[in-house]
Amino acid sequence: MTPLTHQPADAPSVHTEELLRRFDTPGPRYTSYPTADRFAEQFGPADAVRVLQARSRVGSGEPLSLYVHIPFCESLCYYCGCNKIITKHHERAAEYLDALETELALVVGSLGSGRPVSQLHFGGGSPTFLSDAELSRVMNGLGAAFELTPDSEVSIEVDPRTVTPDRLAHFRALGFNLLSFGVQDFDPDVQQAVHRVQSFEMVRGLMQSARELGYVSINADLIYGLPKQTPASFARTVQQIGELRPDRIALYAYAHLPERFKPQRRIAEVDLPTAPQRIAMLGDAIAGLLARGYDYIGMDHFALPEDSLAVAKREGRLHRNFQGYSTQPDCDVVALGVSAIGRVGGSYYQNARTLPEYYESLQQDLLPVVRGYALTADDELRRDVIMAWMCQGRVEFAPIERKHRVRMSDCFAAELQCLRGMASSGLVVLGDDAIEVTTSGWFLVRAVAMLFDRHL
Repeated sequence: MTPLTHQPADAPSVHTEELLRRFDTPGPRYTSYPTADRFAEQFGPADAVRVLQARSRVGSGEPLSLYVHIPFCESLCYYCGCNKIITKHHERAAEYLDALETELALVVGSLGSGRPVSQLHFGGGSPTFLSDAELSRVMNGLGAAFELTPDSEVSIEVDPRTVTPDRLAHFRALGFNLLSFGVQDFDPDVQQAVHRVQSFEMVRGLMQSARELGYVSINADLIYGLPKQTPASFARTVQQIGELRPDRIALYAYAHLPERFKPQRRIAEVDLPTAPQRIAMLGDAIAGLLARGYDYIGMDHFALPEDSLAVAKREGRLHRNFQGYSTQPDCDVVALGVSAIGRVGGSYYQNARTLPEYYESLQQDLLPVVRGYALTADDELRRDVIMAWMCQGRVEFAPIERKHRVRMSDCFAAELQCLRGMASSGLVVLGDDAIEVTTSGWFLVRAVAMLFDRHL
């Protein structure tokens, strides 16, 4: 068998849409393995210090990835399940940035200063809640603590309602070279239903400005399954996003969990599309994006063939971390800010999810880590297998067996038996020395990866 090096331009067949109905079930997005719901409170600040200090001694020259969480938003989006704080009081950011600088000093105290960074991402909330001066303050602090590599990816999530072309120019001057616009849907009825109104014309103007400013890559987020959506209305949104032609598109499924996320209680369940409608939206969106020249990267991501993400996919260099698919090598992630999740060595850690807890830890000069997870040998084996599925769509036995000193047929006898059923459905191709997903299987790669998740 040969690796999957390209994606066909043709749209999914009816067979693929039938498979979506059978296998497109809820499950982890595998930005980590094990997933964050397996983290334990026994992992605390002292454990985080230990893994950071170990990183300072071993592999200190390997580039890091940085994640900075800014939790504030001016307006509540009813669909949102992110950790955010809704406020119009921008003065609250000053106290948060003070705390962020304290956390940064504690991290550098254990990790060492001047470590190379090849990827920096601002998420939230809405990072663009910060003023230009405040964002400059954060970037200056990070620049003093770390060393951005010449080819580093520096990205920020953008709420189109909070930026102007001038602000985008300021971000570019600070070193940002990737933007991610939260679009979700262009239909006015859907926007009203989720309390996020932003016109197509506004987003088009901002994307045009970003291109003129020389941003390397522009992403747009879409969500299907929102209230008031129909297959026809979402097809119009896909058509409009195709007209804007962002370099990357993330196509997420809305998960309605009002018992877990209070803002979602404002959504009337009667307004939600039915399961068959959701499947139709997904199938039509996949077909529409492929027909418009986008490559399917995996899971919920698409990119134009010339984008670095698509190039990395073709060359087998794709990786996955807490921000989704990445062109960067599988590097350690240092996370800063309330609720932020990092990974250093064989350990994951997460900061306090509320501002009072976050502030209290830092006032005591403690890292605000409240839970984490130290991987076992079995976790590391399964992580490598799952990430191979998610990123390459192919698991080669020999490298896995050499690295982990196992036999795939012994360790995964039950999983391989399940894969035979998927093979009969046309999702995977089984070989003596490797297994890979088919073109149809790529659209359901999460279902394949879930077979190898011991924690489910």
